[in-house]
Amino acid sequence: MPSFSLAFVLLFSLSSSCYEHEKSSLFLFLAGLSRDGGLAASWKSSTDCCTWDGVACNANREVIEVSLASRGLEGHISPLGSLKGLLRLNLSGNSLSGSLPLELILSSTMVSLDVSFNRLGGGLLELPSSMPGRPLQVLNISSNFFTGSFPSTTWEKARNLVAFSASNNSFTGRVPSSLCISAPSLEVIDLSYNQFSGDIPPGLGKCSALRVFRAGYNKITGILPYQLFDATSLEHLSLSNNGLEGTLDAAHMYKLSNLVFLDLAMIGLSGKIPDSIGQLKKLKELHLEHNNMSGELPTSLSKCTSLTTISLRRNNFQGELTNINFSTLSNLKILDLYGNNFTGTIPESIYSCSTLTALRLSANKFHGQLSKRIENLKSLTFLSLTDNNFTNITNTLHILKSSRNLKVLLIGLNFRHEVMPQDETMDGFENLQVLGIHNCSLSGKLPIWLSKLTNLKMLLLWNNQLTGPIPSWINTLHSLYNIDISNNSLTGEIPAALMEMPMLQAQKTVAYLDTKYFELPVYQSPEYQYRSFNALPQLLNLSSNDLTGTIPPNIGQLGALASLDLSFNNLSGGIPQSVCNLTNLMVLDLSNNHLTGPIPAALNGLNFLSELNVSNNDLEGPIPSGGQFNTFSRSGFDGNPKLCGVILARPCHSAEVHQDSILSTRQTFDKASFVIGFSVFFGIGVLYDQMVLSRFFG
Repeated sequence: MPSFSLAFVLLFSLSSSCYEHEKSSLFLFLAGLSRDGGLAASWKSSTDCCTWDGVACNANREVIEVSLASRGLEGHISPLGSLKGLLRLNLSGNSLSGSLPLELILSSTMVSLDVSFNRLGGGLLELPSSMPGRPLQVLNISSNFFTGSFPSTTWEKARNLVAFSASNNSFTGRVPSSLCISAPSLEVIDLSYNQFSGDIPPGLGKCSALRVFRAGYNKITGILPYQLFDATSLEHLSLSNNGLEGTLDAAHMYKLSNLVFLDLAMIGLSGKIPDSIGQLKKLKELHLEHNNMSGELPTSLSKCTSLTTISLRRNNFQGELTNINFSTLSNLKILDLYGNNFTGTIPESIYSCSTLTALRLSANKFHGQLSKRIENLKSLTFLSLTDNNFTNITNTLHILKSSRNLKVLLIGLNFRHEVMPQDETMDGFENLQVLGIHNCSLSGKLPIWLSKLTNLKMLLLWNNQLTGPIPSWINTLHSLYNIDISNNSLTGEIPAALMEMPMLQAQKTVAYLDTKYFELPVYQSPEYQYRSFNALPQLLNLSSNDLTGTIPPNIGQLGALASLDLSFNNLSGGIPQSVCNLTNLMVLDLSNNHLTGPIPAALNGLNFLSELNVSNNDLEGPIPSGGQFNTFSRSGFDGNPKLCGVILARPCHSAEVHQDSILSTRQTFDKASFVIGFSVFFGIGVLYDQMVLSRFFG
């Protein structure tokens, strides 16, 4: 009986442990890593690899899954060829490099392989033509550094493939034409962010199971094929940022009745939005921005009652919006019509979209006054009406102050030649973080109600006709770090309060580290757009005003500044030495003032400074050399007759060189005198010591 029990225990212990060859294979994988994220300690703590971290076995103690996503792994991937029963391998989100072992794709058992978000590179090898079909169903190699064309035999051998993602690599060549012929079960294909070229294969229309097709941000050209609309199971279609052309096929578009997401932005589309779009009842997001589309919006758009996003910015659409019944779009959250030719007034039906969070109607030809019904949009956080023909800014602000959730308000290029409201009792806007009332030619002063906007981060009041001094309450706006009040008629000195702006002093604060995204991009200029609050640069632009006095000597306190522009004022005095403390500065413009004295040599220590302009002042002396000064253009120093240096091809005066020579000679003479004197006194001292010592010890 005891012998039987012992044999049973031994048999059980053998059957409950993983196989030695599988354990060895896992240790070989571990040996290929330069950083194992603590796996070695975990795996060596037990002899049974079925209990190891990230390893799973079946009832027969065979390893069927290795899941080591986001473990901080570095090094190369070993083939793991001895894991004959491996079904799933997930190594995503690490820093693995080298090539992808062909054995992993060749595996006769693998159904899911995910190596996304690593540093793998090189090309993918062709599978042998004699090889039978592979069982692979999910292949994710996205966000790596793979190059070359995608091997066609992979499609031919992986006939069971359901989901394939190769996005965010550098694959070239044409999009494989036999995708769904070879793999009829394909549901997801993601080829976006590569360098695929050629046209879209018409054969995609035969992908009867295809639900997701993404191929945006490539170099695909040609006509948008009408056969694509035969893939009637499509729910997500994204081809944005390619070189396609043509129109939306009205006769076939209705076939995509299951479509939920349509992104055809920046592909060169022309023509109108067809009436048949109204048959896409499940459509939630419509992205047609940055194309050449025109005409009026079809009334049938009102039938797409599931829509949450309509983005048509930067096209040539025209006409009034009153033919769209927005009240049927009760799910609409984002409406972006920026940069078209829409006319008329804002349709009243828009104010029925109670879930609307972002509304941008800027750069059109709307006119009239803002309706009080906009107060119905309780969820509105982003509103841009810039560059239209709206009137009555006082009424507009009094209406909008009740929009308690509003964070971004851009209403510039309207209200031309009106007066900036000075009503001190104006309240509201307590959550406002971006305010743009620029380029309106508004008269008046900087209103005190601005001091109540304690969450304000960005203030754009440039190109108005505002007068008076910059008020001292400016430093009460503790969150403000992007200030542009240029091109006005402001007077007085630069106030000391500006030097006390917390967000211009501190580089890292809770407010600046706000990673929340804008619902829509914020355009500070046509060249610059921002998608998050912390992307906004810390900027102070007071240029083109009538400011007098000197540049405050303590301006060096604003150590977080990335851009400082004080040009085109009447400032005098020297450039303060403390400017050299602005170590994050990328742009410094002090041109067209009355500044005197030298350019501080320590400015060449501003390692991020890429633009320097001190032209048209009365500066003097040599232009510093070295550091960033070797990269600046001559134009940034012109208009200062007393400046000299190589960049101006104006050698510094010989008297200065002579003075330097005299100073050098004097310093040499002083050093020699010191050495001679020290030697004499040292010699006398030694002689005296010898005399004294001989008296006591002789």
